[in-house]
Amino acid sequence: MSSTREKGLIVSFGEMLIDFVPTESGVSLAESPGFLKAPGGAPANVAIAVTRLGGRSAFVGKLGGDEFGHMLAGILRENGVDDTGVSFDKGARTALAFVTLRSDGEREFMFYRNPSADMLLRPDELNLELIRSAKVFHYGSISLITEPCRSAHLKAMEVAKEAGALLSYDPNLREPLWPSPEEARKQIMSVWDKAEIIKVSDVELEFLTENKTIDDESAMSLWHPNLKLLLVTLGEDGCRYYTKKFHGAVQTFNVNAVDTTGAGDSFVGAFLSKIVDDQSVLEEEKKLRKVLRFANACGAITTTKKGAIPALPSDSEALSFIKDNQRRSNNPFKSKKLRFLYCSNCS
Repeated sequence: MSSTREKGLIVSFGEMLIDFVPTESGVSLAESPGFLKAPGGAPANVAIAVTRLGGRSAFVGKLGGDEFGHMLAGILRENGVDDTGVSFDKGARTALAFVTLRSDGEREFMFYRNPSADMLLRPDELNLELIRSAKVFHYGSISLITEPCRSAHLKAMEVAKEAGALLSYDPNLREPLWPSPEEARKQIMSVWDKAEIIKVSDVELEFLTENKTIDDESAMSLWHPNLKLLLVTLGEDGCRYYTKKFHGAVQTFNVNAVDTTGAGDSFVGAFLSKIVDDQSVLEEEKKLRKVLRFANACGAITTTKKGAIPALPSDSEALSFIKDNQRRSNNPFKSKKLRFLYCSNCS
């Protein structure tokens, strides 16, 4: 792409919050000696992942009119994300999540959001001009849990689609936030046939299909006629991809995982940043595999540091990581590291 040509805009819709990450891994929330404050929320992470890689992104959502809310909006701006789609609620707080880091880098969550500002976004507060300018419109499922945010989510999807945007969906299941597993499945699937790109983890695949077997047949049970690409992330086993014409798998990278927070969002942001101006990637398997390898690298790098946003890589870091990995793989005397890409169900 010519450097003088403006890159396509990726608009990410949903929640942004504060994660409190324990200073010590492998202990319960009660046993943790302290916590580090870190910005989070899957859609916001994706938006920042895009700009970190040199792309253009915007975030649409609602924050509390408190210090945390204004801090988060500032972080979006500092990272080059268009925040003109952000609104503030003076009567509600910014959502908080306390995160337990297990010794293997996986996480458990305890949320404080009853109700938090992100749940209160109304359709009439949407920046429709911004949404219409998107080439890719990305969203999760947390914004489908309660009204009025659910109606705002559906309106934003409708407007983006009518304007010609490619719809990208990562359910990002957080089961404790839903009234019941049945309601979660119902609402997550209620917008399923609208998306053209869907990414799920193996844990989400099992949850949605109610089938513990993770294979091609199980994945393809989620296929719908409007879908262009289905991605299934498999933790240390990499990812699988499915299109109308072909399917396959891309292997993982070797890293020492410290914290899996945000690794899946890094993967999604990297993938979207590569296809926003070249959707032929979705139809040419060789191109798709190359892009997925890049996305895998970004996800892997993000697990090597604590916190999501601080760990998101730049384009040069990701390319250097891939080059170094290739060099190591060609050296049979190099000791192997822990084999890990990103957790199966991470944001």
